[in-house]
Amino acid sequence: MRADAKKNRSHILTVARELVIGHGADASMRDIARRADVGLATLLRHFPTREALFEALVCTNLDALTQKADELETSNSPDEALVSWFHEWVEFARSYRGVVAMMAAAHTNPDSALYASCAAVHAASARLLVRAQAEGMARTDMNGDDLFGLMSALGWLIDLPSFAPRADHLFHLIASAILTSRPRAFSDQAGSDRA
Repeated sequence: MRADAKKNRSHILTVARELVIGHGADASMRDIARRADVGLATLLRHFPTREALFEALVCTNLDALTQKADELETSNSPDEALVSWFHEWVEFARSYRGVVAMMAAAHTNPDSALYASCAAVHAASARLLVRAQAEGMARTDMNGDDLFGLMSALGWLIDLPSFAPRADHLFHLIASAILTSRPRAFSDQAGSDRA
């Protein structure tokens, strides 16, 4: 890629990130092009679909989430690792309004630009769940698809203004439903949330 094309791409991503953080995933491609001071054709040459743009926007975050799962898997007890990673997911969902719905839709669509990122997140969450289940710390009547569904549902809910203030409470309810025992850090946090 030529230097000017790389510069355009980087600038488009910076502008798109600002718009998505401010306005959510419904930010118009035309508006992104206009604010980046490039033509729509230039934007579409770099990112032919909305999903391709979002994949570029969130891939760094999703790669970091996957790496965090690897770290937690080796350094924390299985229940603490699962809850900590789930919390990291919620923080990601809060930073990119609307992207969770796109990820949930892409989850089973190999043709989607977001599919690979979704598959990595799904695999990481499933791995942490299986580890907690093997130690008797998580329900055994659920699988990685169920966990990804619950994560997506919570991500979608916290996008809604009426549920956003209850995000922490909803997180604790879901985590409590998944775990058969509460990790100490989770219990301490839940107690401080009620205070």
